[in-house]
Amino acid sequence: MTESMIRKKPGMVSVKEMPVLQDGPPPGGFAPVRYARRIPSKGPSAVAIFLTALGAFCYGMYEVGQGNKVRRAIKEEKYAARRAILPVLQAEEDERFVKEWKKVLEEEARIMKNVPGWKVGESVYNSGKWMPPATGELRPDVW
Repeated sequence: MTESMIRKKPGMVSVKEMPVLQDGPPPGGFAPVRYARRIPSKGPSAVAIFLTALGAFCYGMYEVGQGNKVRRAIKEEKYAARRAILPVLQAEEDERFVKEWKKVLEEEARIMKNVPGWKVGESVYNSGKWMPPATGELRPDVW
């Protein structure tokens, strides 16, 4: 679209012949300019978020407490079973010890049969109290 059609002056020769057309505000004025920052309130409020987080935390702590009770009961059951079976295990170990000790004494008697004054099974330390031998002496598989 040409300037002549816009200004409704056909056949203009010069720009100076153009009528002055000044822009102005529309009737009733411009709409007010919104310069303040207005953030829409989308989503839950801070109080709602806090209460939800608090509720989740309380529920989690409740579940941890319930789990601790179950774990404690299982642990106590395991310890009770160990306490119940301990005498049986100790009796088996004592029986095994006596058998091995007899073998050790027989071996000692065979090796030291030519040594005068040697008493089989007597402690060489002469401390006056009986001490079981170290585990490695009767159970080389433990070392």
